[in-house]
Amino acid sequence: MAQCVGPTILLLLLLWLLPRWSSSAAQNRCVDAAEACTADTRCQRLRTEYVAQCLGPAPPGGCARTRCRRALRRFFARGPPALTHALLFCPCGSPACAERRRQTFVPACAFSGPGPAPPSCLAPLDACEHSRVCRPRLLAFQAFCSPAPSSADRCQPDQAPNCLRAYAGLMGTAVTPNYLDNVSARVAPWCHCGVSGNRQEECEAFRGLFTRNRCLDGAIQAFDSGWPPVLQDQLDSHQDLEHRLLQVSSADGPLEGCSMFSMLLVLALQPLL
Repeated sequence: MAQCVGPTILLLLLLWLLPRWSSSAAQNRCVDAAEACTADTRCQRLRTEYVAQCLGPAPPGGCARTRCRRALRRFFARGPPALTHALLFCPCGSPACAERRRQTFVPACAFSGPGPAPPSCLAPLDACEHSRVCRPRLLAFQAFCSPAPSSADRCQPDQAPNCLRAYAGLMGTAVTPNYLDNVSARVAPWCHCGVSGNRQEECEAFRGLFTRNRCLDGAIQAFDSGWPPVLQDQLDSHQDLEHRLLQVSSADGPLEGCSMFSMLLVLALQPLL
């Protein structure tokens, strides 16, 4: 076995790694959300189901969209809301994080259609209107994510949690929305209104439920500022680990090089789990 690095060098390496690790953990809440889901048996089981259906090897003819959407609906309907919502609404500070959020937490198999170009929004809207699963969910989204009737420019008081719950309910339906790019929090179904004929206004109104919805935007921002306690507890546990390791490194009886090296490996790999 190769000889371990000396304790002095290890301590310097520890002090070099800690700021990078804590900075990374603090800036990537999607990773924190994924780790919290993995630690919860029910969340992890349901996520494994939809990952297998939506991101696994595609059968001949393309992905199994029906099974993928069903598994995605189960994930958001039966998983702990604090964890499922954290995965869906986690704020991203980098394009890589945003792309992972777009592709993993709202899989392309559930979001986009079989063709290379998105269809008219009238197609998913009509499909939703004739679906016993989708139609009540869309009506709930319209009810909970719309401005108060008495004020066209103000959202109803304390409606943000219901709005987010209704939005999450659309996952796995004919109008499954997703983030549109890697540089913003703009969302919409996979469709456009370029060719809508005499239903252009209806098409634009439907797409505007997502692209011009200040109540939905405000609810997502409120979720970010009031990060779920279960996720904050996880961040606190990371900080506790950092504090404990620093205490060990300055103790009267220093650890053997190999033992300290093992701790460093655990610390360095934390953001990758």
